Formats: sequence, C-alpha cells, structure tokens
Amino acid sequence: MTAGLGQAIRDEITGLILDRRLRPGDPLPTESELVETLGVSRNSIREALKALQALDIVEIRHGYGTYVGNLSLAPFADGLTFRALHDIGRDLRSMEEIVEVREALENALIRRVAATVPEIDLLALDEVTDRMNERAQSGLTFAEEDRQFHELLYRSLSNSLVTQLLRAFWDVFHRVNHQLGVTDPDPVLTVERHRAIVSAVRDRDLARAELAMTEHFRNLDFRVAQLRTGGADQPP
Repeated sequence: MTAGLGQAIRDEITGLILDRRLRPGDPLPTESELVETLGVSRNSIREALKALQALDIVEIRHGYGTYVGNLSLAPFADGLTFRALHDIGRDLRSMEEIVEVREALENALIRRVAATVPEIDLLALDEVTDRMNERAQSGLTFAEEDRQFHELLYRSLSNSLVTQLLRAFWDVFHRVNHQLGVTDPDPVLTVERHRAIVSAVRDRDLARAELAMTEHFRNLDFRVAQLRTGGADQPP
C-alpha cells in the first residue's frame, strides 16, 4: 500500500467518525463493513487502523472490535520524550524548549486562575502540598503529587486541552529526568515554592502569583542544567 493510499484510507475513517459524531468508546464499523464501504482490501484497513491507534484516534480491542480512542495527547508526549532523549547526546535545546513552552503556558494561565480559583480548589492545593511536604521531609520523591498540584491549580478553568497539554509537558520532563537519573536538588525548597504559588493565588495577587510561578520554574532550569554536568553524558 502506498503512503498516499494509506493516508487516504485514514482520512476516510476519521471522516466517518466525524460524520457520525462518534464519541470516545463508541464502536466503529467492522473490518468487513469498512472494506465494503471504502472499497479497499482488509490488509489496507488493518494498516490504517493500526496507524490511527498509534495516534489514540481508535482503539483496537482484539476479539471485540474497534472503537473510537481517547483522543489524548499521549502520542504527542511520547514523541517529545523521544526527541528530547535523542537530542540530549548532542545538546539540551529540546529540554530547554520544553521547559520554556511549559513556563510560558503556566505564566499566562496563572494570572487567569488567580482571579477565579474557588476555595474548594485552594483547599485541595493545600492538601496536596502537605503531602508533598511529608514526602520531602521523609526523603521521598513526590512526582505524582507535583502533577496533581498543577492540574488542580487550573481545574477551575474547565479546559480539558490545558489539562492534557500540561500533563504532556509534565510527563515528558519527568520521564526524561527519570531515565537519566536527574533528581530534585532541594525538595524542601520545591515545596516552599509551591506553597508560595498557593498563597499568592489565595490572596488574588496576580503579579505575585506570576512571580511565584517564575521562581518555581527556576528549579526546573537547574535540573536541566544538571544534565549538562552529568545526565547529558549518559547514553539515553
């Protein structure tokens, strides 16, 4: 099957999903039905479905059928992670760009959320920060709590794309750090910087909230710098 034909079949399948207004988890027509509808071979259909599965557009459940996928940004995160690991052997620009984009996104969002975040979310941020502190004081890492913190911070915006983008950038950064053995140089200070963000948001102080977020990202810059002295010399 040529690349052009493969793309055409994928476009037909995604067009079918859009035309029928199918949602994640909804079943797609069977392979036989797709063969008849599109007028191509079964193998061509299977190759197209596998390609769409890699993009999380469809989900193939062996023995059950094919369904609309979660339409997540997981493939985007996988690609960024590979790009960062691939480039680290030569330079750190990919990692620096990931941090720059995430910082630009969060600095813009923090000013919006600081004026609107509800008390229930502030209490949730207090709780997750307390858990981070408990783990830091015990000499433990708190990557999962850190992810929860940033998702809770913007929850009131009710923007699923923001959540997915932040999760993708967070996943890339932490997966690369984990694989290269880069750790937080001062977990207690990291907790204090998270508390400063919550304090500024609670006070509805937009300027201080943005400054606190910027200070938080200086810690991430330092961890990228660790790669220059240690992790960058390790094979990915």
